[in-house]
Amino acid sequence: MRRLAAILLPLLALLGAALWIGPRLLDWEPYRARLAEIASTRLGRPVTLGGRITLTLLPQPRVEAAAVAIGSNDDGLTITARAMRLRLDLGALLAGHLEPREIALVGGEIAMPWPPTALPGLRPPTWLSALDARLEDCRLKLGGLQFEALNARLRTGAAAEALSAEGTLAWRGYAIRFAGQLGRAGFDGVAPLDLSLALAGSTLVARGVLAPDGFDGRMDAAGPDLSLLLPAPPGAFRATGRLTVAADLFAADDLSIDLAGQPARGAATLRLAPESRLDVALAAGRLDLDAWFAALRQTRGSARALPIPVSIDLSAEATGFGGIPLRRLRGGFFLEGDRLTLSDVSALLPGEMELDVAGATAGPRMELALRFSGRALRETLTALGLPLAGTDPARLHSAEGRLRLALENGQATLSDITATVDETRVTGAGSLRLGGARPQVGLGLTLDRLDLGGLFPGAGHLGGIDLNLRLAADRLTLDQFAAERATLDATIEDGRLALRRLAFRLGDLDLAASGAAQLTPAPRASEVTLEASGPNATVLAPLLPPGWAPLLAQPIGLRLSGGGAPEAVALRAEGDVGSLRIEAAATLDTRIRRGAGTLTLRHPGAPRLLAPLLGLDVADWLGEGSFSLIASLAGQLGATPTLTADRLDLVAGTLRLRSQLALALARPRPRLTGRLAAERLPLPTPALRGAAPLGFDRLGLLDADLAVEAGRLEPLGWTPLEAFSGALKLESGTLRLDGVQARLAGGTLRGSLLAEGLAGPPRLALEARIEGATIGEPLFGLPLDIGAGRMTAEAALHATGHSAAALTATLGGNLALAMQDGVLVGADLAALQASLASPVPDQGALRAALAGGATAFERLDAKAALTEGRITLAGASLATEGGGAATASGAIDLARSALDLRLATRPVAEAPEIALRLTGPLTEPRRLPDLAPFLLWQARR
Repeated sequence: MRRLAAILLPLLALLGAALWIGPRLLDWEPYRARLAEIASTRLGRPVTLGGRITLTLLPQPRVEAAAVAIGSNDDGLTITARAMRLRLDLGALLAGHLEPREIALVGGEIAMPWPPTALPGLRPPTWLSALDARLEDCRLKLGGLQFEALNARLRTGAAAEALSAEGTLAWRGYAIRFAGQLGRAGFDGVAPLDLSLALAGSTLVARGVLAPDGFDGRMDAAGPDLSLLLPAPPGAFRATGRLTVAADLFAADDLSIDLAGQPARGAATLRLAPESRLDVALAAGRLDLDAWFAALRQTRGSARALPIPVSIDLSAEATGFGGIPLRRLRGGFFLEGDRLTLSDVSALLPGEMELDVAGATAGPRMELALRFSGRALRETLTALGLPLAGTDPARLHSAEGRLRLALENGQATLSDITATVDETRVTGAGSLRLGGARPQVGLGLTLDRLDLGGLFPGAGHLGGIDLNLRLAADRLTLDQFAAERATLDATIEDGRLALRRLAFRLGDLDLAASGAAQLTPAPRASEVTLEASGPNATVLAPLLPPGWAPLLAQPIGLRLSGGGAPEAVALRAEGDVGSLRIEAAATLDTRIRRGAGTLTLRHPGAPRLLAPLLGLDVADWLGEGSFSLIASLAGQLGATPTLTADRLDLVAGTLRLRSQLALALARPRPRLTGRLAAERLPLPTPALRGAAPLGFDRLGLLDADLAVEAGRLEPLGWTPLEAFSGALKLESGTLRLDGVQARLAGGTLRGSLLAEGLAGPPRLALEARIEGATIGEPLFGLPLDIGAGRMTAEAALHATGHSAAALTATLGGNLALAMQDGVLVGADLAALQASLASPVPDQGALRAALAGGATAFERLDAKAALTEGRITLAGASLATEGGGAATASGAIDLARSALDLRLATRPVAEAPEIALRLTGPLTEPRRLPDLAPFLLWQARR
């Protein structure tokens, strides 16, 4: 047995080697035509074998031909292959027949036109019961699509069995696994078809029927990440719907979609002619637009760029972008290579602001056209994060406009801005550059009008950005001010502010400002200037008291300049307002909010300057002369801001004043303290019957505690007071002048004054005592008056009212007067006595003595009571030289400027009185001598 095995084994090895090597050494060239004819007959299309043909018997009999070309059969399908292998039936081969059981194309190039001109004619012969075909490392060109690394297996069974295919291929970097089963067609040419695809972890299963005009059926697709297939946000997805395939169209419609748990509806269409294109429509209740936009941006220019153009039509009832909620989003996005096109994109911003967007990319640049319109701009701006607290709720309501936006390399450029905001037309351009150490913002706008009132919430912060700002407004309004031709040109760069120019025209006044400042890290201002010039500045009248308006109706030219570090900011101001020259200098320490400086004002005519403030009659009591104010000032801002004048020298007409004052801006009222010292202090005297309010309510504007001194106090029409001093206190609208002392006509004056300005009505009270005053001229200016003498007087008076007339009408109190060695003006009692020495007195002489003249007296004592402006003499006696005597009685009505007085004397003890009655107007009363009783008595003697 071993010997038999030893003999058979070598024989079998030789036989195997012969079977393995022998067929390869045979020349099959004579069979080339026969083999091509067999292949053409089997495939139903011309086959050309251009390469070497070999036969292999082991391990399975097969024929392999190189350089194979399968021609078209009027359907446009062409196939070339590096090699074709036929697995033959061994029994048929031994019988001398070539019957292939498996066909394999290796390294094939399969080109199929799309849409196909006819159904491809790859079919097995009717007598073939089974076929097993393979494609290995082939390339498939389907119209404009090209598939690489095609490895597939095609199998057929009996006549009633289905045709199945499965395999893998690659398309633009995507690895696809497919499997399909095509049933045998019926008499109508319709065959069932099941197809499944697996791509990037996702699956597509389609079931339907294949007819001569295409496929119609249902599809189910699912996957863990939609972003691997489409320019969409990552997340699991599932879709079911109808699938139809025509010659140049793959359409999936009526899709029910689940995107990461969000339900949606949609459709998708893959067009293959005239050019390949994928159209996707998606409608959802909620959609994450940020994620979709990020996906579109990432797809552009990425290594996994989409192989064909993709159009996505998005629709969502609620979404958001950049943290801003959006409603009713509609829009189309078309992505072709690196180009992204947006068309008919619309949405509703908060506040029902309608927004329309359209545009496209050009390389790294995206250009957009935006339109917006809405009637609730405040809600929109609040949603965008702009601070509106403190702005006027009546502002920023409507907005409508359009602009162009270009995005490129971290820069946004706005151009062709045309908008209307609250009836204000706005045009201009702007830019935003990111990517540097600080964002850079450039903005240039032109407005037809701009109302600043209630527009800004207050001081904001521009830290962290560089800003280049240019604004122009034809009309600029703020409260009651309206400016024209306003322009602003400023920059903020790396913490440095450069105000190149700020200019506007306010009425007839031109204002301009410029300068520079370092904002961080150490603030510092330099080259700051502010200029104002014009024929008048009446437009500023609302900022000043009403009487100052004439002062502004003059040519004006002012200039303010300065700069420096925060601890030493130097400012200088100079200019002219009409004939008024203004010069000022100051040094400020902004860190501790303190400053000091000087102020100088000069004018050639004080009455002309002060007449608008103090009245046209100011020259009557102030006198003629120039005006000069020189002050050394210091101020401190803090919990209680203060302003101190260490020196305040004022010269105005005859007024000479030197003061040291301090003003504390405390609550609830400012408080003024210090010392007023005047060489000459002229004062006006209000008319007793003046009806104009005296302004007592102004006493409530501040509190005061002042020491007042005057070398000479000159009330208009009154005897001057010398060496005047007193303590003035004003608190809560109540003024007190206590400790008043002065020299009056060689005597002394002491007293006090109280004014309750906030009482209803205001109340005045005066207490005064005069001792040793020598009178050298009529005291009261009445027809019957005291013309000279040494006087001692006391007064306690009070009155209420807003005007001088009201005060006079309510005047009340008591008066006491004692005179010595004086003169009574208005009657000559000595002449009267002399006329009576004649036995027959001359009536004419008596009447003349009572009609005028003067009477020297040794002593005069009088007391009077005042009630409602009426002075009633309670008792008045006069002792003349030579032992004569006289009495006076009656009343003086100050409110009505009338009097009714009676002067009586008894020249003879037993005789009746001789009297003079004065009645009528205060300045020109009627004189009524009463001589009849005396003359009758004399006649009886």
